[in-house]
Amino acid sequence: MKTITFKNRPKIIGWYSVAGEKESEGPLSATFSQIVDDEYFGCKTHEEAERKMLKFAIIGAVKDAGVEKEAVDIVFAGDLLNQIVSSSFAMREIGIPFVGVYGACSTMALSLINAAVFVDSGAISSAVAGVGSHFATAERQYRFPLEFGSQRPPFSQRTVTGAGAAVISSTGKSNIHISSATVGRVVDMGIKDANNMGGAMAPAAVDTLLNHFQNTKTAPEDYDAIFTGDLGIIGEQIVRDMMKSKDYDMGIRYSDCGRLVFGEGQNSDMGASGCGCSAITLNGYILSKLKKGEYKRILFAATGALLSPTTTFQGESIPCIAHALVLEN
Repeated sequence: MKTITFKNRPKIIGWYSVAGEKESEGPLSATFSQIVDDEYFGCKTHEEAERKMLKFAIIGAVKDAGVEKEAVDIVFAGDLLNQIVSSSFAMREIGIPFVGVYGACSTMALSLINAAVFVDSGAISSAVAGVGSHFATAERQYRFPLEFGSQRPPFSQRTVTGAGAAVISSTGKSNIHISSATVGRVVDMGIKDANNMGGAMAPAAVDTLLNHFQNTKTAPEDYDAIFTGDLGIIGEQIVRDMMKSKDYDMGIRYSDCGRLVFGEGQNSDMGASGCGCSAITLNGYILSKLKKGEYKRILFAATGALLSPTTTFQGESIPCIAHALVLEN
């Protein structure tokens, strides 16, 4: 597994996050750019609401960067719905050249890596990386419609209703840089339960983290903070245990975005999941701390479960992946 080092250190010059009502009741509420109290966001369907949130996140990030929409060369975006329709429909309205990417819940990291590679190479000067998800749309696609009233097992997680986007540029005023990235490989430990996302994805996170540390000759203590994507409470503990067995103590610097989004008493079982989980955490809580200088160097490793309803119904196990980036002030 290769780690890419960005010689020109692309900058993150603007970002924006849109969060749902339940997410706004959690501990990260103050870091979100916009809060949507209506789960339909004024639309007729949850799918329309999801694409609207992603549209607002992308446009909001461009405005936050202080650039004109026409100055953005490419948008890299993705989501959880079949054929990434939320991203495609959102971009139908925005009109910027669009590259759709899919890495399930790892798509925030994947879109950032693609944007950084293009900008660092000099092929383009600026790009947007954006993703989104919605609790109701994900439940309908991967499990059961909400009106079915199925009981969720206690080890399940709640898909985040939210979207986030960041502008990556070779110019502009910003003290936040993307210095390196490690693209993950598919890891499948044989888990078949589509509710057990944390258990399925944790080994992929460990694989990417180990390769990143070995490739860069770094260790957990070389970072102010380390974030995985949406493993939740169970998945985070699995990562800690597996890394410790490899002589890497993750310590207090390590957190999972899935554990951070929701607080105690919010009835979210093992925490948050979905594309929007790492997206709203990064494009709010994490980047704000980097901007303020509270973090100087962080490792962001979003995780994804590469399943579909078809493969689940056919009894397939869940292949997973994780992609990592180093962000520095």
